[in-house]
Amino acid sequence: MAPARRPAAGRCCTPSSPPPPPRSSGCCAACSAASCARALRPGCWPTRSPGPPTCRRMPCAGPCCSPATCGRSRWPRCGAARLRWPTSGSRWAGPLAPMLAASAPSVDEALALTGVPAVVDVKLDGIRAQVHRSGSDIAVFTRSLDEITARVPEVVAAVRALPARELVLDGEAIGLDATGRPLPFQQTSSRAARRATPSAGGTTPNIGDAMPGAGGPAPVAPAVLAAAETTGEAVLTPYFFDLLHLDGDDLIDRPGHERWAALASVVDPTLLVGRMVVDGPEAAGAAFAAALDAGQEGVVVKDPDAPYDAGRRGAAWVKVKPRHTLDLVVLAVEWGSGRRSGWLSNLHLGARDPATGGFVMLGKTFKGLTDEVLRWQTERFLALAVERGDWVVRVRPEQVVEIAFDGVQTSSRYPGGMTLRFARVVRYRGDKTAAEADTIDAVRAIHAGRHPA
Repeated sequence: MAPARRPAAGRCCTPSSPPPPPRSSGCCAACSAASCARALRPGCWPTRSPGPPTCRRMPCAGPCCSPATCGRSRWPRCGAARLRWPTSGSRWAGPLAPMLAASAPSVDEALALTGVPAVVDVKLDGIRAQVHRSGSDIAVFTRSLDEITARVPEVVAAVRALPARELVLDGEAIGLDATGRPLPFQQTSSRAARRATPSAGGTTPNIGDAMPGAGGPAPVAPAVLAAAETTGEAVLTPYFFDLLHLDGDDLIDRPGHERWAALASVVDPTLLVGRMVVDGPEAAGAAFAAALDAGQEGVVVKDPDAPYDAGRRGAAWVKVKPRHTLDLVVLAVEWGSGRRSGWLSNLHLGARDPATGGFVMLGKTFKGLTDEVLRWQTERFLALAVERGDWVVRVRPEQVVEIAFDGVQTSSRYPGGMTLRFARVVRYRGDKTAAEADTIDAVRAIHAGRHPA
């Protein structure tokens, strides 16, 4: 099986060779062909010289890998695509660094990058899953190329039931609740969700239902349900969006529309990510709104003529997620360290609680602060200080700040039981008082997947 484009054959260079610049081919001066093969030396890279394929890895990631461990390494590009290692009596190729998506603030801007017509995929907030199959043997790898096969029996079972002998699939594995809506990412990633396996006659909505025009609810694949019984946990269902290899045929350099047609020919529709072809912003906007209404994270807009660019983030795939903002109140500030030493930096953020008249802390952030803002806020919060410590300065809850974030997740660390994902400062709101700040109820509505009133 050959699941990826063939890298240039190479071998480690000799000790007399100069060190390569970052992210280029070659080997550091301390690395020799013999030491790389023995997995003894750090800093080893492949060369373009003729010879047998050798193990490859990212710089500064630890020792060189050996043929026995390379494919299981977590480091992108460590597992040379054609390097094979023994597993269960078979021969396997190593995982491939996944193609990544750029970001855009709107579907209009995403389409400006991909062009039209374009394909809009539902963006799931799950675990990236690259699945390799050779006969009855299956291996599952994460975005960081960790092997998690033993932890995802539902994914293994679903792929084993497909009508193909050799496959390399790219997709996401996600937990769903009893209504078919996605579980929070924390629950999917930890597999700590409540048991939610439907009965044999039950159904859960297909992810494709997040797109306009999709059919009705589709049953969870029987193989997925049967495998879920062995875990004692929530059903973790795979949804695939790309096919890189099929029965001896490498598809990685083929245009997207050819890969996706091949994908649809071998993968059951209940295991496909929702997908819609659009010809302009209006249709793309409708697909985006439908994905959000279904509780999904957003969409990925894709150029249907682009090849699969492994390990790279470019304009062929562009993700669009909703940009949440809240006006919160600063409750305390921590002194900075390093280059921020002497400035008040990390903000403790709170939402207004109408029931008590107080504020509920939701987390902290130091993102989005320029040097000018750091200077201003240090003066401002020292003036509002009610308690000065060596680490934290507590302030009167008067200053409102606009915070952007990607979502709300459950957290036992803070009094409200929630925290903001990837919070960053947009601006200070001198035009608002603390009594006009957003409430904890608005945060709960976002956490529950509803639009705040």
